[in-house]
Amino acid sequence: MEKFFKLKERKTDVKTEVLAGITTFLTMAYILAVNPGILSDTGMDFSKVFAATAIASAIATLVMALLANLPFALAPGMGLNAFMAYTVVLGMGHSWQFALTAVFVEGIIFLILTAVNIREAIVNSIPANIKRAIGVGIGLFIAFIGMQNAGIIIGGATLVGLNPGWFTGSAGVAMIGLIITGILLAFKVKGALLIGIIATTIIGIPFGITKYAGGSYVPPAPYFFPFEFSNILSIDFVVITFTFLFVDMFDTVGTLIGCATKADMIQEDGSIPNCKEALFADAVGTTVGAVLGTSTVTTFVESSSGVVEGGRTGLTALTVAILFALSLFFAPLFASIPSAATSPALIIVGVMMMTPVKDIEWDDMTEAIPSFLTIIFMVVAYSIADGIMFGILSFVLLKLFTKKSKDVSVMTWVVFALFVLKVVFSAL
Repeated sequence: MEKFFKLKERKTDVKTEVLAGITTFLTMAYILAVNPGILSDTGMDFSKVFAATAIASAIATLVMALLANLPFALAPGMGLNAFMAYTVVLGMGHSWQFALTAVFVEGIIFLILTAVNIREAIVNSIPANIKRAIGVGIGLFIAFIGMQNAGIIIGGATLVGLNPGWFTGSAGVAMIGLIITGILLAFKVKGALLIGIIATTIIGIPFGITKYAGGSYVPPAPYFFPFEFSNILSIDFVVITFTFLFVDMFDTVGTLIGCATKADMIQEDGSIPNCKEALFADAVGTTVGAVLGTSTVTTFVESSSGVVEGGRTGLTALTVAILFALSLFFAPLFASIPSAATSPALIIVGVMMMTPVKDIEWDDMTEAIPSFLTIIFMVVAYSIADGIMFGILSFVLLKLFTKKSKDVSVMTWVVFALFVLKVVFSAL
């Protein structure tokens, strides 16, 4: 363990890594129910998509663990699964087989881009202050997700608002869990987030929030090569594939930067250790996931919960991969953990990811405005990729018109051009 994962070098141990992995898994286990639920709206079989979700997540996270030795977990991304189901299939009228073919092609393109170091160059091209802003934005974004999952924040006349019944039901249990987890952290209790999740799950029982699914369970089989290649030369296919490619690329870039920043892994030159291998895990996950019957696999922002618990190596990811594999056999047990129990952990993670905000150069408006836009758009647009897009676009334009274009690297100009293309595509 020590020799392979370099535990002492990263100032961690087996217990810390395993606890971090369990915490990460519990905060993202909701994907096992939510992803099949969304994709089944297209006519796909729920149980087959469940199996595909668990297996693809386990494989991708295993690659992250063994190849990149980083504490990040992967699974089918939220937003991209909704785009596949409600835009491509139900909106544009294509079959789910057609949509999965686009995901498969995207995965192959990602493998090629990773092999020739283009994706790694994109990660390294993000300006230092925007890198810091990405970590902060992800913190606010993940806290916002936690509040929504618990029902503390709901839709309202002002787009979102405080649930009038925030002190009752699921929201009330989540608030209790938030206080418990906060107290544990204040006393520096090891495994505070995990203990908080377990305690809140137990508290939810008498309130009727925690309900054991129970019953016997036989692991289902996923799909296998469910593709439709007859229309891959159409304009629709190109646009859909580009959309998957673009959103997945910058969601992953943002998550890697944000989590690596919190883990204090960003190197002096601004790069992430084993970045190429981490991006390879993402590409493998997307390709394998499409073969098995699920939408784009990406690095999960919930990985930051494990990082906060001290996860620093691939042993954390290996723990998550094992739990995803086991979930095939214990689905009713994992399904019993309510969102009210995991939401406090996400909110607390948001608190802990705010620290880089103090290092942003707020006195320089050409740095401050792009950083702020990166943070705010991640939350209000509900997208890591859109946050990065507004950050980079404003950064380049402000530097250009204030005669500071020397601050913009060649690769940053390339990324800027990609975002301009994305805007043009969206307008068509």
